[in-house]
Amino acid sequence: MELVTGATGYVGGRLIERLVSEGRPVRALARDPSRLSDVAGIEPVAGDLVRDSGLEAALDGVETAYYLVHSMEPAAGANGDFGARDRTAARNFARAAQAAGVERIVYLGGIMPRGARTSVHLASRLEVEEILLEAAPSSTALRGSIIVGASSSPFRILVRLVERLRFLPFPAWRDHRTQPIFERDAMEYLARTPSVPGAAGRSLDIGGPDVLSYGEMIEGIAEVMGVGRMPIRLGLSQTPTASAVVAGVVGQPVELVRPLMESLEYDLLPRPDARASDVYGIRGHRFDRAVEHALREWERTEELAAR
Repeated sequence: MELVTGATGYVGGRLIERLVSEGRPVRALARDPSRLSDVAGIEPVAGDLVRDSGLEAALDGVETAYYLVHSMEPAAGANGDFGARDRTAARNFARAAQAAGVERIVYLGGIMPRGARTSVHLASRLEVEEILLEAAPSSTALRGSIIVGASSSPFRILVRLVERLRFLPFPAWRDHRTQPIFERDAMEYLARTPSVPGAAGRSLDIGGPDVLSYGEMIEGIAEVMGVGRMPIRLGLSQTPTASAVVAGVVGQPVELVRPLMESLEYDLLPRPDARASDVYGIRGHRFDRAVEHALREWERTEELAAR
């Protein structure tokens, strides 16, 4: 039995579809199981990681548990900010997984910048990774950058900026680089992990084949969309102010946008000695192909005005 936490989220939902398509028994954990997608073959179970409820039943008989829970919003009360919520949830899950004898936890976090400095958002991801790997020594942490998919929040923010702004402001982070990964490739890594011995007990970085600056990513999206946009280069990052502006343009809460934009202030590139592609043998799709596929899927249910 495999457990997927964060089952009502973007990555959790796509992973469940992938696992079920292979005939693998899946249990899906959600605070409100009624919100789960109508996928035949899954066992829904109610549970709350922060409140430490329902975890014993959820983990009963589970060999592999996918941990796909992230708190992006500030939390009220004693739990403090989203980092405190993530820490509490991870510790509760780690204790329950140890008690249940779970063999492997598979965690999807974020690629870390090289050097001492990092964003609060990425530091929280690393903290959760350390908690989970300590709980089950055979666990695997996969660190990724931007996932290119129709329902991926970072990708949707970039598309909305291209769609709604004729003049694109490029702050100082425009030249920082990363390796975005196609949604299908990210699911491939997650789904394969329990059967890859070389991934056990390791933290590995996943990414697509293209190394791109954030400015090049935005220009590439505009090219695939077939729209002309004028870049305006700015000398400063101005993340707090820019986050509020971007949130207004794309129609997303600033609490979601600000941590994502703070992560743009660094190069986020896979570690040379921790590339998951070397362990899994996955080549991955080029960025332009990934964008084309994501936009086609987007337009099946939602119009893009710029296309």
